[in-house]
Amino acid sequence: MSIASGDDRLDSDIDRRLVLATQGGLPLVPRPYEQLGEQLGIPADEVMTRLSRMLERGVIRRIGVVPNHYAIGYTANGMSVWDVPDERVDELGERIGELEFVTHCYHRPRSLPEWPYNLFAMTHGSSREEVWGKVERIATLLGADCRAYDVLFSTRILKKTGLRIGG
Repeated sequence: MSIASGDDRLDSDIDRRLVLATQGGLPLVPRPYEQLGEQLGIPADEVMTRLSRMLERGVIRRIGVVPNHYAIGYTANGMSVWDVPDERVDELGERIGELEFVTHCYHRPRSLPEWPYNLFAMTHGSSREEVWGKVERIATLLGADCRAYDVLFSTRILKKTGLRIGG
């Protein structure tokens, strides 16, 4: 779970304890909200209500799965970078982000003349060839709006963690 910078927007001590209990991930049990509720002394539906409220207020950014791509067989991880028209980047990014093989897609500023790319899309595969095949599908989808692209492949695994608050 990713939390916003700072914890001054938490409603109560229970919210703070809930963030602390979940910032390393939800419990890997069949009913994680029930386990959290037991740990915090509140019902599971209140855990879900509090998390939903914190999402709406921007206290936490998301609740989602962060897979270890290497552990599930995806050893080729490529960030595809695209030069597309600025006035269409949001629309094109939404279309790319809907592809089943794109795990995240976002707009980033260019740094001309060295870096012409303004749209990034992460893809994974069991080989670089598989990733390039997926990138070619994106290029086809973009058509004439694709002015240039490349793929930056991961060379090592970095520990993925969001912002943490102290206990």
